[in-house]
Parts: sequence; C-alpha cells; structure tokens
Amino acid sequence: MLTLCLAGIPQSASASTPSTLDVISTLQVKGRAPKTGYNRDQFGPAWKDVDANGCDTRNDILRRDLKSIVYKGVGEDCVILSGVLTDPYSGETINFLRGFVTSSAIQIDHVVALSNAWQTGAFKLNLAQRTAFANDPSNLLAVKGKLNSQKGDGDAATWLPPRKSYRCEYVTKQVMVKAKYGLWLTAPEKAAILKILKTCP
Repeated sequence: MLTLCLAGIPQSASASTPSTLDVISTLQVKGRAPKTGYNRDQFGPAWKDVDANGCDTRNDILRRDLKSIVYKGVGEDCVILSGVLTDPYSGETINFLRGFVTSSAIQIDHVVALSNAWQTGAFKLNLAQRTAFANDPSNLLAVKGKLNSQKGDGDAATWLPPRKSYRCEYVTKQVMVKAKYGLWLTAPEKAAILKILKTCP
C-alpha cells in the first residue's frame, strides 16, 4: 500500500494504518480562501534550520535527494558544491553545480505550495506552525527548477508531474501533508486526486 510505504511502515506492520482514500475522506472540501495577507514571511525565515543540525533546510533536502555529492570542504557538509539528481517529476538526471546562475537548475519544491496552503487553511495557523510546514521534509523535494517554476502554487487540479509513474506518490504526499496541518481541499483538487488514485496500486 502506497501510504504505508511513504510512512516507512511495512504493509504487515499495521492493518489499521489508513489508506490515502481513508485520509482524503476526512479532509474538508471548500473553495480557496482569498490570498489577502499572504507573503513568504508568513512562513518564517526561508529555509530555517528547524532541526538545529547546523544546516539550513535547503541543504538538508539537497543532501537527502542528491547522489555523488561533493561538499565545500572537510567539515563543511552543509554546503554542497555539486551532485546528481534523479528528478522525481520528470525522471531526468540533472547535474547540480552550486553557483549564482547554475543553482537554479535544481530547486526545492513545496509539494503543497505555500500560497496554496495559505488559501486552504494555513492562514489560521500560528507562525511556528507555518514555519514547521515550510520546512517539513515530508513536503519538500529537490526537483528540476523549470518544472518547479511551471507548477507555481498549483494544486493537483492545475498541475501534475509530467512523469506519470510518480503521480500516485505525488498526490499521496499532498493528501498526507494537508491532513497533517489541518488544511482543506478544493472540489476540483479532490476530484483530480481521486482520479489519480484510481490508477494507483
């Protein structure tokens, strides 16, 4: 079951672990709230070191998702100079090279975009909760920069990864993140997610 795998739980470990369909049925369905009051600062400092490991969240996710990593120097494993990403959204292999122009080839995507979160309930959260949301590894992926820009703040009704084999995992992540932070779905978003889930193992 995909939900169990994403949670790191063997299928045999818990027959009571809810499926994505179980979770989606618990989420409220409403229209998007106004974007009034939204800005990036509402989600705390960008890439805050919330786990206090000495590295900002962006570098934590790069370290998790890249392979063949080269660090800045001995004892400087927070700063990644280069690495290789197998992009989950396209399936492409992309080389990462740190630099003013080159770093943008790989970006960190909020699977549930910050603006989307704001308009589906995050405006009700306090700053600490929104900061946790913005830096939650379960909502973050290193991806091809152009696809991240293309996605913008779209939900499943307006944007899906071009790599169809990743769509089940993608919408499952969105459902789980929205459930975790008490966010709602729009009706078109829920319909799009359910359509994808019908194709999942």
